[in-house]
Amino acid sequence: MKRTQIELADGRELIYFDERDDAVRDQPDRRELPPPPHASQLRYDPLTDEWVAVAVHRQTRTFLPPADQCPLCPSRGDRLSEIPAPDYDVVVFENRFPSLSQRVAEEPAEITPFTPVRPGRGKCEVVCFTDDHNASFASLSPGRVRTVLDAIADRTTALGELPGVEQIFPFENRGVEIGVTLHHPHGQIYAYPFVTPRTRTMLAAARRHFERTGGNLYADVLAAERAAGDRVVASNQHWTAYVPAAARWPFEVHVAPHRPVPDIPALDDAERDAFGPLYLDVLRRFDGLFDLPMPYIAAWHQAPVHVDRELGHLHLQLFSIRRAKDKLKYLAGSESGMGVFINDIAPERAAELLRAA
Repeated sequence: MKRTQIELADGRELIYFDERDDAVRDQPDRRELPPPPHASQLRYDPLTDEWVAVAVHRQTRTFLPPADQCPLCPSRGDRLSEIPAPDYDVVVFENRFPSLSQRVAEEPAEITPFTPVRPGRGKCEVVCFTDDHNASFASLSPGRVRTVLDAIADRTTALGELPGVEQIFPFENRGVEIGVTLHHPHGQIYAYPFVTPRTRTMLAAARRHFERTGGNLYADVLAAERAAGDRVVASNQHWTAYVPAAARWPFEVHVAPHRPVPDIPALDDAERDAFGPLYLDVLRRFDGLFDLPMPYIAAWHQAPVHVDRELGHLHLQLFSIRRAKDKLKYLAGSESGMGVFINDIAPERAAELLRAA
């Protein structure tokens, strides 16, 4: 894989990850762009012990443009996009409308004695999986999935070295039902200046399990699911895809390596090669459930950068809000108000349907 780094017209970083060593990426960004926005504002909620980002500049971000105006397609002729080259394999660049940024203007003032405020220092990057606007992750080759994984590993390492960054979160949103604002197949990477609430909850459970048993909680759960078998969707020598016994979403699958590792950079070559074929199989099963493109979120759970790395176990959580061909699951009162999920489909039945898809 060849890595080429350039600077866009407004100073943002862009990196090409090419599968050919002879790829030339010397095309300049010919656009005239305003300076990137300053970092958002983080406000602390004392009632939940959580940080909330207030990023007002994101209100004007690009929203579902037609294909001939897609900012993630390559630049060709007079049609200029975020990617200056006329083609690419995988490309990563800093989001033009970031929730988190290293561009800090000034320290914000306190709102109340109970609501500390600080800059949203971090970084948000876009990962384009292919230059084909009409493709999807499920249509990629295993080799391209390996390139994407290597690119995310590269960025996980680099972003983790930024000052103040505590957690790296790669993810993909697919489908307008999920809230996607650009159709071009892409994902994102968030570098947070704190450990996220979901991860803190999982680490607390893992710590209690370790203190009680001396084992890794996720590894023990994975072993139990592999032994039970009825919720396993697919597996190979290095990975297992299964529906969690207490799945929150109608169709939810964890794709986990058998070897406990804290993050994507810790995967070896064999594990990286084995991920693509299995994950592509699962994604195609998702699309085959109702014979239509499945809206989903694919969320990589990685250990924090600096703390509790021994408690983590890398895994990908893939889930959809579609519960039937013509029905979506909305987060209603119990889920949105109290955080208590009610699943309409038994996890065992979901696994059975995915195996048959």
